[in-house]
Amino acid sequence: MSQLRLNPLAGRWVTVTGDRASRPAAFDERSLRVESEDRPCPFCVGHEEASPAALETHGSSGEWLVRVVPNRYPAFYGRDPLAVTHIGPVFTRAPASGIHEVLVLTPAHDGSWADLDVEQVDLVMGAMRERVEAHAGVEGVRYTQAIVNHGREAGASINHPHGQLLGIPFVPRDIAEEEAGFARFVGGCLMCTTLEAEVEAGHRTVLEDDLAVVVCPYWSGTPFELLVIPRAHEAHLGRAKPADVCGVGRALRTALTVLRERLGDVAYNVVFHTSPHGHDGEFHWHAHVLPKLTTRAGFELGTGVLINIVPPEAAADVLLGR
Repeated sequence: MSQLRLNPLAGRWVTVTGDRASRPAAFDERSLRVESEDRPCPFCVGHEEASPAALETHGSSGEWLVRVVPNRYPAFYGRDPLAVTHIGPVFTRAPASGIHEVLVLTPAHDGSWADLDVEQVDLVMGAMRERVEAHAGVEGVRYTQAIVNHGREAGASINHPHGQLLGIPFVPRDIAEEEAGFARFVGGCLMCTTLEAEVEAGHRTVLEDDLAVVVCPYWSGTPFELLVIPRAHEAHLGRAKPADVCGVGRALRTALTVLRERLGDVAYNVVFHTSPHGHDGEFHWHAHVLPKLTTRAGFELGTGVLINIVPPEAAADVLLGR
């Protein structure tokens, strides 16, 4: 039986149906090669000169453990103000000013976030927090998007575990929609309420500890979608307490390990959502894990309505081995 479920964050309906696939055997592991095997990796130890000079390095042993470097091929760069120009009746443009950085997660070339030890996760999350807060002080940068792409199908072009930090001159639509979702929710904080309700319901909760909760959210639009919620209420990732930021990183590590154990080495995107810089409205920062297990077809592309063939309750059962 199919259901429509409302995503209160985005204000959109999703379609959940369990009749088309319910087990991980319905999905293939990632198969596309990320990079040429004979190309030197610019993020490996000894190849530091292949990247622009590091903005930050972290590690206490005399060798770097985490690096932040400018992206050599940035999508956003420069300090030009967001000046909109109309060059025709339906042609409008503006400079893509901003910041585009690479967060190298580890010196190790192979692996993923799931392979990081706890201390390494803490270094990564600390560096992310520092860079997001640094972006907040850059004139013209209105929002910072932190992402991790794993696998070619998820958009990764280099195999070495890394993330990206993009400081952009506007608030993207998805974040504006989430802000609107928080504003129209009348029961307090939408994310705090989601955490409490999912933990109480129990059957979609994948992990919970003192600092964070991971759930397959009720309104999941894609198979095995995960939502990582810090227990501490804070709108801005860059202002959150370091312990809470590290707690989310550790919960994410555990969740991605379970995902790999149950489904194999699937491609996925991790996106961190935080309140836009300078915004003081209701928000609660969080992270989405979006495995690339299905392809959006014509209906989804034509309407924007997602069809999830694995109900989140079934997804949680698979991940927990129930």
